[in-house]
Amino acid sequence: MSQYGLRRTGVVAIGSLILLGLMGCLKATSVNPATATPQPTQLQPIAMQKPQTVNPKLVTANTTFGFKLFSELLKQDRGKNVFVSPSSVAIALSMAYNGATGATQQQMAKTLELQGMSLNELNQGNANLKALLEHPDSGVQLAIANSLWARQGVPFQPTFMQHNQKFYGAQVTDLDFAAPNATSTINNWVKENTRGKISQIVDSLKPDDVMFLINAIYFKGSWTKAFDKSDTTNKPFYMSKGRQKSHPMMAQTGSYKYYENDQFQAVSLPYGKQKVSMYIFLPKQSSNLSNFSKTLTAENWQQWMGQFRKQPGSVQVPRFKLEYDVALKKALSALGMPIAFDANKATFDNLSTVATKIDQVKHKTFVDVNEEGTEAAAATSIGIVTTSMPMNEPFQMVVDRPFFCAIRDNQTGTVLFMGAIVDPK
Repeated sequence: MSQYGLRRTGVVAIGSLILLGLMGCLKATSVNPATATPQPTQLQPIAMQKPQTVNPKLVTANTTFGFKLFSELLKQDRGKNVFVSPSSVAIALSMAYNGATGATQQQMAKTLELQGMSLNELNQGNANLKALLEHPDSGVQLAIANSLWARQGVPFQPTFMQHNQKFYGAQVTDLDFAAPNATSTINNWVKENTRGKISQIVDSLKPDDVMFLINAIYFKGSWTKAFDKSDTTNKPFYMSKGRQKSHPMMAQTGSYKYYENDQFQAVSLPYGKQKVSMYIFLPKQSSNLSNFSKTLTAENWQQWMGQFRKQPGSVQVPRFKLEYDVALKKALSALGMPIAFDANKATFDNLSTVATKIDQVKHKTFVDVNEEGTEAAAATSIGIVTTSMPMNEPFQMVVDRPFFCAIRDNQTGTVLFMGAIVDPK
């Protein structure tokens, strides 16, 4: 795999997925196969109606949760590239939330910013959001897939299964976890639904694993205005601690949605018919990515989104490709839901009559940015400065140092991916 990006027409794919492993807390003798809810080998997702609107409370909740999670991961992977799909994490956890009760449900609701939303509002909101996101425009492919893998012989609550089918379009499979090909069966689904970009999420199946909930997102977008490959040249990229490297920098001029203040420059690079865009935030020389990260909140994000205005200018952006892999248990516990991972305290009574807990939450992403399509970049910015710079002269933005980037669905405001890029490998 070339480290500088794919050369084929149509370019970039970004895959992101979450795995929720639910571990049975009772001994195997506590599970009575005779009382297990019968499950067909595979149930097809129930067709969902095309929605008219998306619930703004859900978008706000997902955005707030996404930036909180990103902040925790920056602490965990300090000084490294971080690229996540907060939408993927939120969808997977919403599926699991349908099975939570008591204090477990309360902690998950607080972490996911779902206070004040009923379970039906959450589920219907996710169904509507999925339908809207998957039809942006002709220049963008966006596919969201969910699956639920249940161990044969374990009694699961029928309502839990039905909700995940109805509202999340989940493919529900009653799987023999002891079968030699069980792991590859799940991984093949992941590979297929990320178009081959992520080939493995399950390493092995343990005797006490009872269920996996998986979300996969695939994104492929062509720039509204492609970069001319003949304008790409090797230039210095300045990393932390005085290090620098020669790296391919894409370049173009035009009219862009742009915002600048005393702390950062920011530009919106649209895909297709401009319903989806990549936003790149580059800190001023007097700032850095670390300082920007401290002010990267949902409130500031919404404020910044309202400040972008059309302006002529030129941009230089690094071409890059990277993969990111992270376990989210530590971050999610720090954000307020440790009980869900605690064998002695977790309650998922609406999921199964067997005592269960979340064993692991795994997240993998892939991003490829080149002249023809999608871009994942990061630009640092420090503060919440609301006053704009004068807009009467063309700007110049050279992304030659660590930056922040996000891919946003402009029609719903949903942040699909976000990343802090310290080294465009």
